[in-house]
Amino acid sequence: MIKLHQLSVRRGVRLLFESVNLTIHPKQKVGLTGANGTGKSSLFSLFQDKLQADHGSVSIPDAWVIAHVAQETPAVDVAAIEYVLQGDTEYIKFQKKLIKAEAEHDGHLQSELHDKLAAIDGYTARSRAGRLLHGLGFSGEQENLPVTSFSGGWRMRLNLAQALMCRSDLLLLDEPTNHLDLEAVYWLEEWLRNYQGTLVLISHDRDFLDRVVTQVVHIEQQGMKSYSGNYSAFELARAEHLAHQQAAHNKQQREIAHIRSFVTRFKAQATKAKQAQSRIKALERMELIAPAHVDSPFHFSFYPPTRLTAPLLSLDKVAVGYNEKPIISGVKLSLAPGDRIGLLGPNGAGKSTLIKLIAGELPPLQGKRKQAKDIRIAYFAQHQLEQLILDESPLQHLQRLDRQASEADLRKFIGGFGFHGDDALAPVKPFSGGEKARLVLALLVYQKPAVLLLDEPTNHLDLEMRLALTLALQDFEGALVVVSHDRHLLRTVADELWLVSNGKAGVFDGDLDDYRQWLLNKDKVVKPVNEANTITKKKVDRRVAAEARQKLQPLRNAVKKSEQKMEKAQIQLDAVEEKLADNNLYTESEKDQLKALLLEQGNLKAALEQAEMAWFETSEILEEAQS
Repeated sequence: MIKLHQLSVRRGVRLLFESVNLTIHPKQKVGLTGANGTGKSSLFSLFQDKLQADHGSVSIPDAWVIAHVAQETPAVDVAAIEYVLQGDTEYIKFQKKLIKAEAEHDGHLQSELHDKLAAIDGYTARSRAGRLLHGLGFSGEQENLPVTSFSGGWRMRLNLAQALMCRSDLLLLDEPTNHLDLEAVYWLEEWLRNYQGTLVLISHDRDFLDRVVTQVVHIEQQGMKSYSGNYSAFELARAEHLAHQQAAHNKQQREIAHIRSFVTRFKAQATKAKQAQSRIKALERMELIAPAHVDSPFHFSFYPPTRLTAPLLSLDKVAVGYNEKPIISGVKLSLAPGDRIGLLGPNGAGKSTLIKLIAGELPPLQGKRKQAKDIRIAYFAQHQLEQLILDESPLQHLQRLDRQASEADLRKFIGGFGFHGDDALAPVKPFSGGEKARLVLALLVYQKPAVLLLDEPTNHLDLEMRLALTLALQDFEGALVVVSHDRHLLRTVADELWLVSNGKAGVFDGDLDDYRQWLLNKDKVVKPVNEANTITKKKVDRRVAAEARQKLQPLRNAVKKSEQKMEKAQIQLDAVEEKLADNNLYTESEKDQLKALLLEQGNLKAALEQAEMAWFETSEILEEAQS
């Protein structure tokens, strides 16, 4: 187990922990929460022996293997799959020894090493690495591309895959979903739920925490408090605790009343669309959790847009892409004040491309894009963090937008985004990713947009800032289009979901739970995109049912084929292992035969595992299709 005993830690003059006691038991899945700067990353450094305690101790079993995600990716020319394989250090060690033993013709050592590789499932290492890459969004072709060919975000996915490849006892993950799309987030959730070691996770994605962790450790006021259950259970428990403090209680009532007004107003307006009903439920839940966030440092709201008209922007049979090659075509969209659209779709389908088209950063290849006169469009994307003026302060950035405003008014505004006192006057250059993201959002809010476009706005934002953004968006009077892997944000701000897939974009008939099911089923039964809202639901249901029936027979055939492959591989493997049991085989004169049999054994084990995996996955799909 991991045990913190009377732990005290300082970083410079700042006291992070004082006399902390904590126990984390084997196989527990722990979510680590707390405001930025409270010491979450420092605790990871303590676990990795990169930081020493000022007082007390951190105890971790010596035999435990600790895995974490590297923050830097070396510029190496090795293939992506080879880079991921390096995460299994024991496999790499045995492989190197085996190559040396083969060069030295040491048959006895080769036999030992093959046994050791078999004991650690070394013969399936490459297929395991391939599955990790596939789950994180890499295609089969990308597996063999050099690491240097990938962008920064994709290299971070490679680092994550390398950490997951390690057969660890303790896995430390710090914001693992930051560079993932929603499809990869769903996959990672399931992988972590099945992880057999001890997990300590830092994340600002509440839905992700809810599905993965079974215990929350919250850091505040130089201490740690452990809560049983997932993140939702923690919020409710903390809300109850704070309710006993009178000052907090009074503030809680104001927050609850404010959120309740959203619920009441929206209930009166909402259609019976599934996503709209999901949003009502999410808003009602926010009434319950509001008391747990009364001490949030972030409070802001959107100003009324300078001009509103209907429609604000329209797309008519538009195609958009790059180098004259369309990625999406036939898009019809009309944005009016109050519209709130969340974009869904697999990685690379064109969600960001569509947002760039709406923003006017990409011209249409076909069709028409029409924008209302004198409206302002605000567009948030990660590349805009790099466009901040590094030697200027948050206050100076605001003054560039409004030369007439008083310094006192601007400082009050920027304070709502967490830039108080000297922070408002400090140069941007040393700011963290989260601080830069908050500043870019502040600049967008100040411009009073009529159309707000958000492309992964929550990357780098902590839980409190995400909640503040969610609350502010409730009162936004213009049109909103958002791409995000933060499901809580999508649930609470989007009235309508659009699916971008297979070169098309249109209304998705369902909510996020339906989308998760669509991702699971998209390779067997394609849930259609309602492009022009002309196909009735009955026709869609009939078509989906017919396609499902047509798919069943091929699935049954695939299950049978996998069973035959398993049976054949097992028979062949039994025959090889019977030959390997012959002691006469381990003599110098039979070394070539031994080597050939060991190689055949490894190949057959890998083939058997692949056949078993195919059988399992196909059987599961068949079972779901029949249910």
